[in-house]
Amino acid sequence: MPLLNWQALKPNQVTGTVFNELDDEQVLGELNMELFEEQFKTRAQGNPTDLSNMKKKVVQKAPSKMSLIDPNKAKNLAITLRKGGMNPAGICAAIETYDQSLAIDFLELLEHFIPSDFEMKLLLNYEKEGRPLEDLTNEDQFILRFGKIPRLNQRINTLTFMGNFPDTVKRLQPQLNSIIAASMSIKSSTKLKKILEIVLAFGNYMNSSKRGAAYGFRLQSLDLLLETKSTDRSQTLLQFITGIIQEKYSDLANFHTDLHFVDKAALVSLDSILQDIRSLERGMEMTKKEFLVQDDCPVLKEFIKTNSEQLEALIKDSKTAQEAYGSVVEYFGENPKTTQPSMFFPLFGRFIKAYKVAQQQIQQKKKMESESEEKESSSPSKAGAQKGPMMPKMPQMDLIAELKKRQVKPQVREGKDGALEDIITDLRNTPYRRTDGRRPAQRQDT
Repeated sequence: MPLLNWQALKPNQVTGTVFNELDDEQVLGELNMELFEEQFKTRAQGNPTDLSNMKKKVVQKAPSKMSLIDPNKAKNLAITLRKGGMNPAGICAAIETYDQSLAIDFLELLEHFIPSDFEMKLLLNYEKEGRPLEDLTNEDQFILRFGKIPRLNQRINTLTFMGNFPDTVKRLQPQLNSIIAASMSIKSSTKLKKILEIVLAFGNYMNSSKRGAAYGFRLQSLDLLLETKSTDRSQTLLQFITGIIQEKYSDLANFHTDLHFVDKAALVSLDSILQDIRSLERGMEMTKKEFLVQDDCPVLKEFIKTNSEQLEALIKDSKTAQEAYGSVVEYFGENPKTTQPSMFFPLFGRFIKAYKVAQQQIQQKKKMESESEEKESSSPSKAGAQKGPMMPKMPQMDLIAELKKRQVKPQVREGKDGALEDIITDLRNTPYRRTDGRRPAQRQDT
């Protein structure tokens, strides 16, 4: 006969179901199956199958132990227990005594196998009936023992918290330190303040003919220094300002050395840090409550004694980081509520990086000019060749040196591609005035 491709239940899955109350052999005894076999037999079918013998074979192959929990859960539990490297009794004893030798990832896996009320009811009823526990699978026996541990869920959560605590603190502390150091160093840097003053002066000078004077600018405007180019597009505004700093304000040239951990602070999410610290606070409170219930546990007592002060110090540092960050963001005209460290600190990081590149480009340019001048001075063909009133040709001469030799006041042009050479000449010869006719008020540094 053809096979009926149904999904058969295993013998250990029939317990407690309707199929346990059915007697299919009685039905077969009441019916004449010869007609059925004749109509459903296959062409190569042999003698009729002896159903009773077949059932005996199935019974002989059936597992000797039974299971009351979900088969998939039992399978996954068996895999998890093998990973633990301990026998089931040892695992349960370790949880009861808060033994921190249990791996954190193993504890997190065990949490998924905390038995439900229904599962515990089935297992406890089986035990109350006086039936041998040895007839249960190893997984069922573990779940029965596992589920009897008092406050099982709280114990596993406490153990997990205790195991994760050192690594969490170790991860959060450097992030807080970077926020504090970067915030304080940026706010306290007098060199950075002077750099921004120079940028403000150039910006106001460039805009003086069409716009009113600006008392400050948003920090993202620093990116525009790379986009604004000279008339011949040979240099950017940042390169020009960098040259001015090197020549006139050499003490500011290394301003970036005052700023600490800016790049690291740019990678930090302050909100995430504060959320993690609140989670640590809740975990410590949970551990203290667990100790109140079981005050004879030396492991809990030692953990609370050792780590409470460390957590308090971390909380204190988090408040310092919040205050320092909020203060520096407001100091530079930004909103700390809408400006995250990942937005604020990269503004300085990009500016410092671009400034260093501009320094290198200026040095490279000077080197090339020096080499060129050496070649010209050593060439005999050019000695005494220049006559008459014409000015000598000076290729690749430094822009500032060239402007010093020119006494004619050039016309100022506006826009990103305006003549920066003309602007800086006027800036040196004519003191800057606001468009409202008065000099800017002297600002007091705080």
